[in-house]
Amino acid sequence: MKRDQSLIERLARERNAWLCTLRADGSPHVTPVWFVYLDDVFWIGSGERNVKVRNVGNDPRVSLALEDGDAPVVAEGLARLHGGALREDVLAALAAKYDGWAAGEEIEPFGARVLLEVPVKRWLLAGVAQ
Repeated sequence: MKRDQSLIERLARERNAWLCTLRADGSPHVTPVWFVYLDDVFWIGSGERNVKVRNVGNDPRVSLALEDGDAPVVAEGLARLHGGALREDVLAALAAKYDGWAAGEEIEPFGARVLLEVPVKRWLLAGVAQ
């Protein structure tokens, strides 16, 4: 689906998305996440011990959905996990969107910080209910 400017603007202002990852047994794990959308990619900060991170390590297939069911936005992609030195531009974008959130700072008991990179492979819905 083509991303129009209104969708890009909405992705910039929406506070939460629901991330669906797959457990080792194939069952879904759905959790709300903070995110930024930069250059056709969702970026999500997390701790390396979180279930979603473990799931992505086993199976990179994910779905993301915005919260508004009246104007649904749902995307699919293959997540990539980034640890170590995290991208400063992504951390700055997360801080700007979420009132100074230091997405790169470790929070116990969740372990070292990581970034999930999710390039959109397919848009299932882009703001229009079917």
